[in-house]
Amino acid sequence: MKALSLASLATTLTLGALAGLTLSPAPAAAQTGVVRCESQNNRERVCSTGWRDAQLVRQLSGSACVEGRTWGSRNGSIWVNGGCRAEFVEGRGGWGGNHGGGWGGGNSGSTIRCESQDNRERTCPVNWRGATLVRQISGSACVEGQTWGVRRGAIWVNRGCRGEFAESRGGWGGGNGGGWGGGNSNYTVTCSSNNNRTQNCNWDERQGRPVLQQQLSGSACQEGRSWGYSRGSVWVSNGCRARFGTR
Repeated sequence: MKALSLASLATTLTLGALAGLTLSPAPAAAQTGVVRCESQNNRERVCSTGWRDAQLVRQLSGSACVEGRTWGSRNGSIWVNGGCRAEFVEGRGGWGGNHGGGWGGGNSGSTIRCESQDNRERTCPVNWRGATLVRQISGSACVEGQTWGVRRGAIWVNRGCRGEFAESRGGWGGGNGGGWGGGNSNYTVTCSSNNNRTQNCNWDERQGRPVLQQQLSGSACQEGRSWGYSRGSVWVSNGCRARFGTR
């Protein structure tokens, strides 16, 4: 009886050790490629990744996640603070941090990311006559003519604007159209979120997928967070007010 008890105890200890090994925190990146890092009670949190650089893919918090302010990557880890809670993936293409404008990976040179760090002005050479903001990735507003623009073959950004840009062919500045091809280049829709409420605005699906042409609000218009497109309508929220057009 005593031998049986000892055998049972040994089996229990062995299973417990195996369970402990199973539950040990393995790097999330190795399993899913996505790491969730959360600042609770506005405190700083550091999450190990083993990455040289990181990219935010989904914000989970009401508090803004702004690279360089409330999150960043250093020494193979991501840090968050100020209530930022988000999911991150490994940064690819070498354009993160202070490494220059750099072409976004997988876009065959069709877009460029340009980032204003610490509210400083930054220029990213492109050799384009005109550009359009394809995706805002900062909490700070990217407003053409105020926090970003094109001059002498380069995109400039300042005051914390970080975005992805594409070449505008023919130049539609100021809503005058300009021959993007595919759809009516003069076709635009202005959509406004009043009192931070979600607003849906009709969009002619024959024009293709909308792009943000000009942000008109002080509140950031960030695709996937405060504006998006679904089944023939553009939606805006969180105070975003902007003009949308075609490529």
